[in-house]
Amino acid sequence: MYWIALWPSHDEERTAWGWHALQFTPRVAWVDEALLLEVAASERLWGGRKRLLRRFLDTGELLASSPWATAETSLVALALLRLKQRGEPAPAQVPDALALELLTAAREHVGILERIGCRTWGDLRRLPRAGVVRRFGAPLLEALDHACGDRPERYAWISAPESFDVRMELAALATSAPELMWTAQRLLSQLQLWLRARHRGVLALELEWTLDLRRLNGKALPANERLQIRTAQPAQDMVHLRRLVSEHLSRATLSAPANHLRLRSLETAPWPGLSTSLLPEDNKPGEKLHEFVERLSARLGEHGVLVNRVHSDHRPERMQSWVPAKGHVEGSEPAHPVDALYPSWLLPEPVLLEMRGDTPCHGGPLRRLARLYRVETGWWEEGGPACRDYFIARSEEAGLVWIYRERPGGNGRARWYLQGLYA
Repeated sequence: MYWIALWPSHDEERTAWGWHALQFTPRVAWVDEALLLEVAASERLWGGRKRLLRRFLDTGELLASSPWATAETSLVALALLRLKQRGEPAPAQVPDALALELLTAAREHVGILERIGCRTWGDLRRLPRAGVVRRFGAPLLEALDHACGDRPERYAWISAPESFDVRMELAALATSAPELMWTAQRLLSQLQLWLRARHRGVLALELEWTLDLRRLNGKALPANERLQIRTAQPAQDMVHLRRLVSEHLSRATLSAPANHLRLRSLETAPWPGLSTSLLPEDNKPGEKLHEFVERLSARLGEHGVLVNRVHSDHRPERMQSWVPAKGHVEGSEPAHPVDALYPSWLLPEPVLLEMRGDTPCHGGPLRRLARLYRVETGWWEEGGPACRDYFIARSEEAGLVWIYRERPGGNGRARWYLQGLYA
C-alpha cells in the first residue's frame, strides 16, 4: 500500500483538490483535515511512485502548492503530515515512535494515557488489548490497527458529480462584465480539474452572476443574469475557453453591480484524448481553426464571420448560402462538384443586359465563345421553373463574362442577363 496525505493551503480549494486526485486513483477520501489517496494499484500506469507524486503535486496555476506526506498506511501518512505542519521532524522509528496526539482516535485519551506512561503508538500497542478496550473503547484499538496495517482501511471514497456547478463570491462588486473575468478564471480552473476527473470535454457552459440590487432607477431587476458559451469540439484545455469567455464578457453588460458568479456545465462529451500522431501535418503549431473562428465570432458577432454552405442545386445562385461560421468550420458536408467553366465570381443579383438587335451588350457587344449550357430546374418552387441557356462571352471592356439567356414561354422575346465574371 502507498498513501499520499495532502493538506490544502486554502479551504476553497478542498473540492478542487479532490477532483484533481481522482485522475490518479478512485481511492480518494477526506479524513479529518487532510485529503488521502491510495495509489498502489495505479502507480505503475504513471511510471512509478516518484513520477506519480510529481504529476500529482505539479498542478501549475490551477491549485496552490500544499504540504504533503507519504507512508504505507493512511493514518501514518496523516500523522507525518501533521508533524510537517508543526515544523517538527519525523522520528526515526515510524510508526512506534509517533506521539499519541497524532492519532485522532487517541486525542481525547492522551491525558490519561500519559499519566500511566503511554506516550507513543508503540507504547499503546504494548498495553493489554482487553484492558484498553474496557477502558477506552474499541475504536481506539481499531484506529491503531488501521495505522499499523493490521486491518484494511475503509473510507467513504469521494467521486466527482455528474455535472459541474460551482458558485463563488466576487472579491469586490463588479460594475462591468469584464470585471468578472478574474473570478471566471478561477472557476474555469476548477472546471478543468472536474473534466479531467470525469474524462470529459465541455461543449457548452453557462456563466450566471447575481445582481446586488433589486431595483435601479425605479425599475425592477432580475435576481440573476446569464451568458451561455459554446464550442464546436469538446474542450478540456482552458486556454481557448478563457479567451472565449473573455471575448463574450467584453461584449456583455451588467444591469447592476454583481456580487457572485456561478459557472455550470450545460453539455459535455467523452474526452478522446490528445493526438499522438508523429506526422507534422497532424501536429500543426498555433491556434486551431475552429478556436480562431469561435473567438472571432464572439468579438464580431455570429453574423460577422460567415462561411459558405454547399447545396445540391443546378442554379448557380442556389448552389451555396452564407451561414455563421461558428459550428460549420470543419466542412462536414461533401463538396458539390462544380463545372470547370463556372466563373470565379458571381454577382449578388443577375443584371439585365441591353440588347442591340439580337446581340446582348455589356461595355459593347458580347461575343459568345463557349458551347451552350442548358439549365432547367426549380419547377417545384413558386414562380415557375428556371429555363436558361448559359454562355461564356467576351466583352471588349470587361473581358470574359458569364451570361445566360432566359427562355420565355410562348412567343415572347428572350432576355439576357450577366451573372458572373472571370478573374
